[in-house]
Amino acid sequence: MEILLWLVPPAVVTAVAMCWVAWAGREAPREIDRDLAARRLERALQKDRPVRYAARTPERDRSTGVAVRPSRRAS
Repeated sequence: MEILLWLVPPAVVTAVAMCWVAWAGREAPREIDRDLAARRLERALQKDRPVRYAARTPERDRSTGVAVRPSRRAS
């Protein structure tokens, strides 16, 4: 049992670090101004943007990683 005592300090440091990261990484509470958000949305919807379509790429054969021998010709 005494041999496991060397695990206590790293476990405590890990627990404290996990608590600190959880506290420091939390999202700060923010008030949302609904009027400002509505104006931004309206401005974004008013913009005339061209429609862009993704270029089509030909579908590749999926490799299964298995080598397949070509079939023999019946001569």
